Amino acid sequence: MLKSYLTVGLRTLARNRAFALINILGLAIGMAACILLLLFVRYETSYDQWLPGHERAYQVQTYSNDPENNRNEASQMTAYVVGTALAKDFPEIEKKAYLTQGRPVILQNGIATTGEVLMAEPDFLDIVQLPLVRGDRRTALKQTGSLLLTEAEAERRFPGVDPMGQSLSMIRAGKTFDYRVTGILKDVPRNSHLSVTMIVPFNPAIYVDQPNFFTTFGWNSGYVYVRLRPGATAASFAPRMAAWEARNIPKQNFDGAEVNDGDTTDWKLTPIGDVHLGAADRSGMTPSNDPRTITTFALVAVLILGMACINFVNLSTARAGQRAREVALRKTLGASRRQLIGQFLGESLVVSAIAMLVALALVELVLPSLSAFLKADLAMSYFGTGGILLPVLGLMIVVGLLAGLYPAFVLSRFEPAAVLKASRGSDPQGSGRLRSGLVIAQFAVSIALTICTGIVAAQTFYARSADAGYNRDGLLQVTGIGRKQLAPVADALVDAIARVPGVVAAGRTSIGVNTDSRINTTVRIDGNPRPIEIGNYSADPGYFDAIGAKFLAGRNLSKDIPRDDTQIPPNDPAAEAAFAQRGMNVVLSMAAVKKLGFPTADAAVGKTFRGSFVDDRFGLVPVTIIGVFPDMRLRSFREPYEPLMFSYDRSYQTELLVRLPATRAGEVRDAVEAVWKRYAPQVPFEAQFADDIIAAQYDADEARAKSFAAFAGLAIFVACLGLYGLAAFTAERRTKEIGIRKVLGARTQDIVRLLVWQFSKPVMLANFIAWPVAWWLMRDWLNSFADRITLGPQWFIGAGVLALVIATATIIGHAIRVARANPIHALRYE
Repeated sequence: MLKSYLTVGLRTLARNRAFALINILGLAIGMAACILLLLFVRYETSYDQWLPGHERAYQVQTYSNDPENNRNEASQMTAYVVGTALAKDFPEIEKKAYLTQGRPVILQNGIATTGEVLMAEPDFLDIVQLPLVRGDRRTALKQTGSLLLTEAEAERRFPGVDPMGQSLSMIRAGKTFDYRVTGILKDVPRNSHLSVTMIVPFNPAIYVDQPNFFTTFGWNSGYVYVRLRPGATAASFAPRMAAWEARNIPKQNFDGAEVNDGDTTDWKLTPIGDVHLGAADRSGMTPSNDPRTITTFALVAVLILGMACINFVNLSTARAGQRAREVALRKTLGASRRQLIGQFLGESLVVSAIAMLVALALVELVLPSLSAFLKADLAMSYFGTGGILLPVLGLMIVVGLLAGLYPAFVLSRFEPAAVLKASRGSDPQGSGRLRSGLVIAQFAVSIALTICTGIVAAQTFYARSADAGYNRDGLLQVTGIGRKQLAPVADALVDAIARVPGVVAAGRTSIGVNTDSRINTTVRIDGNPRPIEIGNYSADPGYFDAIGAKFLAGRNLSKDIPRDDTQIPPNDPAAEAAFAQRGMNVVLSMAAVKKLGFPTADAAVGKTFRGSFVDDRFGLVPVTIIGVFPDMRLRSFREPYEPLMFSYDRSYQTELLVRLPATRAGEVRDAVEAVWKRYAPQVPFEAQFADDIIAAQYDADEARAKSFAAFAGLAIFVACLGLYGLAAFTAERRTKEIGIRKVLGARTQDIVRLLVWQFSKPVMLANFIAWPVAWWLMRDWLNSFADRITLGPQWFIGAGVLALVIATATIIGHAIRVARANPIHALRYE
């Protein structure tokens, strides 16, 4: 019997090639899209699951919630003292390790390069058990001069040579440290929240000039990892954290106001397997992702597959009249309804199996390109751990049953007597409404995806090109000007670069375009009983000319006015006392002016406030506002304007901004690099144009937009594929009607208009489902941006019109061919 069902099924497909092609192609595209998207979802949820012992390893994350200072953020970074205090008070913590990331100058055989280097306390490898290819985990980070390299980094640094025992030197804080390779790490795959090429032991001596680094709870400059004892859970920490904060975080008297870092900050333990998709999306070593994005992609996969199944149902029920006599004859000859249902489900499974083979071929072809585009190590294997053979077989069976179940029950319920009396068969009553409803559902999905694609692409373009308060064109950002080894030549180097022909301006700062620098200072202003927090950064006078910021009121900082120069010799109490007595001048952004309570820029100039810029025993320093500049968005458009305060302190400037003529940017950049190499040959020249930095900020959003566009295109193609097949079968059933209409005087355009209108109505109705869903989704997404495009009607109307045009183009050719047919043939049809 099974052989008979298979034979009949294959003959049916062979007899109706157009029907078979549409169904197989539609199902294959739906299955391929589903497999690709689910492979991506599986990859995104697999981050750090490959690490041995990851179940007991946690990252301590910092959550800040300060409504008064408009700060609500979650960071993967944590202060050093947090880990120490947690390990002291919570016996559930078995081990604790601090990890920080830097980019020192690396000297090898007299050649200077830079690279990302992690500094980790020895227990880090016991908590985060990165696989070692060579070396002993227990001793690899015990010695101060130990060095671990990944396999790829070892091959790059020491090609053709045994890397074990080889030496490198690194310059940190102006001091040179020698390291010897004691272990080789297996290359860390991309699905990890860690970015690892080199690891050295954490060296407290580097921070000898910064004693507050080890004691201040607000100094977030690294990562804290803990391993819990067997049976302990992170959930047990939450109820006790408030008491822990009260015991460990000291209260500070700030000019009569009591402040405490614990009032606006919480710390949470997050399993390392959840870091990538966790709420803490700031300051990660690798880009994190949003669980809602992953859920959206999974939903899109299911929807596209569902659309392909809808095509199968639509076409199968549309062809019901053609198979009515077959069903009637089988029933007359003794076939039961159960046998007929089995036969039709078998045919559906055959189509599903063929479609799955085509889908797997498509996946094999597309997967490498998709993997490269998403910058993910997507892989598909059929056997072994992570093999997809069983899931694929399950998907094939489920799709076959879901797609064929309703048509099987519809076709098997025909009554033989009614069918055999009819001239050509019978159609199931009510199936027209069902088919229209399914077409509406298909195009609702397509239109919603199109709307989302357009809005995501438009917001990404807006974020990359909108006015950020400074001029990006020809702006070059050079990193590393603040390295201690450059201190003796830094001033001369900047002056030499400013004199390069073509350079318009050059200036240093401690905050560049999209840098990780976040330095906040608490200040007091007369009339406000509460302290105010604003960003505290350094800039020299050339910075504002380089970045292209025009002052709204007052003046720029000056090298010639002593009170503008806020640099204090380190570890000099007398100088600090004199500075506190003298006071300082600063310039503010408009956001800072408003936060301090001044109504306008002019009203702020000349006013004073007080801040903590020296040791507490010298009191608060009087600060005078000498200038106000427009707000600048130096970070992502997702963040509101940061209230900025700039003083002239050369001791902690890290970025050099150089204004170049946009038409000669490449040529002048090379000249700037030549000057850098002449003054600082032991410090590599690292520079990027601001446009490139901003573009990279939104790579993930651009990838999301392009992915939505691709899958929206697939959804529309699948929907139109089904619509074309449905139009063909509908026109065939209405052949006699069309002939009569033509005999009675209907013109070709009248017939075409009739058919096009019939199939356009479901597409137009689909808008009423797609629009509110897309509006709700995109409103939520756009709300994650502080500055965003308007969610206007053009996106919804445009997507609806586009879907209607595509649907019309799909069926109009067939409608014209049917309408031009000779009515004589139509009237002989039956």
